Amino acid sequence: MKVAPYIVPTRRSQPDYHAMMVPTRWVKFVVALFLLPLCAILSQTFFTVFTHATVTQGFWAAEEFWFFSLGVVLWLIAFFGLSRPLLVYVFGHELTHAVWVWLMGGRVSRFRVGREGGHIITNKNNFWIALAPYFFPIYSILAIATYGALSMFFEVQPFGRVLYAVIGVTWAFHFTFTCWMITKNQTDLTDHGTFFSLVVIYLMNLLLLSVMLVVASAQITFGDFAAEIGTNVGAVLDWVSGMFDRFARGAGSR
Repeated sequence: MKVAPYIVPTRRSQPDYHAMMVPTRWVKFVVALFLLPLCAILSQTFFTVFTHATVTQGFWAAEEFWFFSLGVVLWLIAFFGLSRPLLVYVFGHELTHAVWVWLMGGRVSRFRVGREGGHIITNKNNFWIALAPYFFPIYSILAIATYGALSMFFEVQPFGRVLYAVIGVTWAFHFTFTCWMITKNQTDLTDHGTFFSLVVIYLMNLLLLSVMLVVASAQITFGDFAAEIGTNVGAVLDWVSGMFDRFARGAGSR
């Protein structure tokens, strides 16, 4: 099953006045290379903070963690043991494209979804719109938005556990389908360079997980997370400085 992302209306071809310009794909490849250290720093920060909160501060015993984990486990059982709801995924995929088109100030003139795939027709096209379904868990966002809207009119605090379970199910839905669809040679990725696309998808998903961790844990604050990032950035800079020093000493001894 292949999901078509969106279709941009055809424009008349024009003479190529920029034959000597550097291809955009090359620029994106270089940008992705520079993003790799950021991915490494954020990964180290996330796992350090998560491990500290879980082992030292008892985050593993919090009901938020258990209900989220329950939702994840239930979805994994469904994903690997039952028929996969492809139509639900395709609808969310195309809806995410449409939402990001609107966020970017574009217009959607057609929205079509089926079990074999879907597409939207829009006048806006960039890599954020193309890659959004792979890092923007639309059903988790809708669940949180619904809970927030209901909280303005009803007492929904007792249902907080249900919300974490629903987020667990919907986030695992997003994660499993993202991993599955990435292997399907999606034009969303290839149109903007597969390497660049994968780096952006990884980084954005890790950012989302980091925010979720801080929000769900009473023991972790955004300040703590930022401080850990600063520590890891300092460690990387020290490593780079040490590499330059060794290189300089090696060059000077020749």
